[in-house]
Amino acid sequence: MPNNFVPNKDEIWSRRQLLRLGLVGAGASGAGLLWLSFNRISKSQIKIPPIDTNIPSEENNPMKVLRNFDYGTIKRENGRKIREFRITATNETIDLNSAVSFNVWTYNGQVPGPTLRATEGDRVRIIFRNQGGHSHSMHFHGTHPVSSDGVLPVRNGKETIYEFNAEPYGVHLYHCHIEPVTRHISKGLYGMFIVDPPSPRPPADEMVLIMAGYDINNDRKNELYAFNGIPEYYLDHPIRIYRNQLVRLYVLNMIEFDEAATFHIHANFFKVYPTGMTLKPTHETDVITMGTAERHILEFSYKYTGKYMFHPHQDITAEHGCMGNFEVIERSNNGR
Repeated sequence: MPNNFVPNKDEIWSRRQLLRLGLVGAGASGAGLLWLSFNRISKSQIKIPPIDTNIPSEENNPMKVLRNFDYGTIKRENGRKIREFRITATNETIDLNSAVSFNVWTYNGQVPGPTLRATEGDRVRIIFRNQGGHSHSMHFHGTHPVSSDGVLPVRNGKETIYEFNAEPYGVHLYHCHIEPVTRHISKGLYGMFIVDPPSPRPPADEMVLIMAGYDINNDRKNELYAFNGIPEYYLDHPIRIYRNQLVRLYVLNMIEFDEAATFHIHANFFKVYPTGMTLKPTHETDVITMGTAERHILEFSYKYTGKYMFHPHQDITAEHGCMGNFEVIERSNNGR
């Protein structure tokens, strides 16, 4: 697991700040110890609010997707570190609401698939087994050899290995690339692939939101939409966040059949890191437009408590399931 609490070069304190603390002239070791001390404090200050105990614990639970990052299993081969992931394609049935059950195609039994995470330069190995009844594959966005591009079909009951160096850093994705690609994606075969920069970003409450649509009658139009798999889930079960704590949102648009979607938060603005490939934000706004497969890092914090909506600004998309709430709460005296 990468250490998300090491300062990057953009965070180095100025000479003036060090002078105030009497550390100029104390040597690099003294400054380094100060950095370690401050980073421990920063790490301890990031707290995750307790999950509502009334939330169901079914397999396709968007709360499990929200803050769950799969760092794989670390192995050593010939002196080299390998970050290994095991992914299996299967068929499942999920309840999109009280009236609609839908047959989905999944990676590891969930929609979206697990959020895979590595650090730039890691050697990544994905062992992909297809038990989904149709030919499937895993195509990763990023830089890799053609042998790991995931465009060749893996037949039902077969297995293949994709292996490459994780690069460049940013927010990427993976999805099935078997024709018709729109159908394989809209049935659920997609997920996020985060490649962290070598110098990690500052500590934050990190979470994933993936927008997607469901074509439930095969007319190449979406009848329902969702964040992290289930329509209106975060409307019924708001995402709790702490007031005045930095939130780092990894947002991905995987809505097929619609040309674009927006993402908007109420009563606030967010800083935008396009495709997650910058260490400094390019601008600040409260709504951003994304085509299919477009993704960004958005950072913000709320200064007031209460429930605040987030949703696409296309009303039909929001009204048909792509709607949620942040519930901003105070941190209790015991630090929770």
